[in-house]
Amino acid sequence: MNATLRVLMVCTGNICRSPTAEGVLRRKLTDAGLQNQVEVASAGTVDYHVGSPPDHRAQQSALRRGYDLSRQRARLLRVEDFERFDLLVAMDTDHVGRMVEMCPAPLVGRIRLLMDSSSRRPRGMGVPDPYYGAPAGFERVLDLIEEACDGLVKELQARLRQPPG
Repeated sequence: MNATLRVLMVCTGNICRSPTAEGVLRRKLTDAGLQNQVEVASAGTVDYHVGSPPDHRAQQSALRRGYDLSRQRARLLRVEDFERFDLLVAMDTDHVGRMVEMCPAPLVGRIRLLMDSSSRRPRGMGVPDPYYGAPAGFERVLDLIEEACDGLVKELQARLRQPPG
């Protein structure tokens, strides 16, 4: 893929929220005809699950809505990612903090919260971690991520229309 823009979704272990966000955004970009212009990936801020597929509960919830996460594998966020990706999207403010600590100062502007792309939520809102909760938590995460990704697709469309420079 020779994408114009690259987006990295980031959560803690890269097995629940960020792979879900990767799958949702990828599909929404395809639906908008932007799949060849925007590359999407995900990573975690800790190495607990490197190489593992997304949590089975996240996969089941996503699959019920038509998102297949089965090919994804958890990986750790790397310093090089801040240079490679145009936008690094955090699931909550803790992730933003960890990312800012790792990020070369000139690139900090590439970091943002996912839910800030939703026009229906207050700025600064995070996507809650469903890992230790009930299955309904994964549905709530999907609701929030779908909503925010709708706004993010519009932002990416606008960004792609801007002339380079």
